Amino acid sequence: MIARVWRGWTSLPNAASYQEHFHAEVLGRLDTIDGFRGAQLWRREQEGQVEFVAVTTFDSIEAVRTFAGSEYERAVVAPEARRVLERFDERCQHYEVAVARSADLSQVVAEDSR
Repeated sequence: MIARVWRGWTSLPNAASYQEHFHAEVLGRLDTIDGFRGAQLWRREQEGQVEFVAVTTFDSIEAVRTFAGSEYERAVVAPEARRVLERFDERCQHYEVAVARSADLSQVVAEDSR
């Protein structure tokens, strides 16, 4: 399994817009990829900015290429996201997942958003 890691930063007022974009657009596209295993968007507020870390998992580099194209290390950042992000990693990091255990986090997130 491959983990793809990307970071982006925005202002506190724009953070909700990026988070909604990730939820509606990025996850929607990822769900159509054969070999997509899951995604998390981590959020940290620090010194008036919000840092996002997106961690997506795929069965293989081929599945990552289906999502990102032949230059799969290049970040996929839509124009809508570019408008609200102040800066972001142009390239993603990819890791082989050596050990993993997961719980159903969708339940936890759904409960926290109420």
